[in-house]
Amino acid sequence: MADTAGRDDLPEWRASDEELVRAFVRRHFSWRGTLRVHRASLGVDLVRAPINVVLAPIFLLVRLAALLLSALRLRRMANWLASRRILLQSNASRMLERAVTEELLAERTHSRTPEPAVSAQLVADYVGVRSSVAEIFTTLLVLGTGLIVFRSATPGLFSLAPMVSDLAAFNAAVAGFPLGAGLGRTWYTIFPHDLSGWVVGGVAGLLVVAAAFVTTFAGLIADPIQAALGIHQRRLLRLLARIDASEKAGPAIAREHLLARLADISDAAAALLRILRP
Repeated sequence: MADTAGRDDLPEWRASDEELVRAFVRRHFSWRGTLRVHRASLGVDLVRAPINVVLAPIFLLVRLAALLLSALRLRRMANWLASRRILLQSNASRMLERAVTEELLAERTHSRTPEPAVSAQLVADYVGVRSSVAEIFTTLLVLGTGLIVFRSATPGLFSLAPMVSDLAAFNAAVAGFPLGAGLGRTWYTIFPHDLSGWVVGGVAGLLVVAAAFVTTFAGLIADPIQAALGIHQRRLLRLLARIDASEKAGPAIAREHLLARLADISDAAAALLRILRP
């Protein structure tokens, strides 16, 4: 993001906001800053991560319901529904929410003071977007693994797990073939080894744990990249604008949430096609 502090074509308050945001991003989303944030994720956050993966579609449905209520002018119900915290709050998210409130919002001198509950909800929404970006990063990693290893698009774990299970079972069967691995490879290529549902389920479980770990620490790579591209800065400036206009703000769904759930839908569709394929 270009340095705009002191420019004549920007209002003083806007230049001040951008300077505060740049300083905040340097503190928390540089390589050193994000490492400090992710230290908070060591421990119970590794348990919360897979639970949040399961809860994420429910979160999206609740937000969609809130948008529908808002469109029907039932704003009080819509705002109540949008304020429900569906996902488990991680230590890293709690740390960032506190940092945004105490280091960024508290230093602004020109803005009006919104209702604390409204401000807290908007900050929580901002931090939730960062979590969705981590999910998108994991999806891209899974997709890349499928394309490179299996020459097939795997937008998620449902479509990747059977392929990993097939490969693991094939290698195990070849290793145990009584006439040697070479003949075993030929034999099981012609006569595929049958897989039990327990094997596929066990591999899927291991992949979920691995994906949860990757999602928890995806920001170690994603945060500095987003900071360098100015994405974190724009997202924080958008947060400040929403806080300033909070009396007009209604329920909203960030595009990052939609992208993360679109990957889930694509994954389920790919897995279903694989099951139905003769």
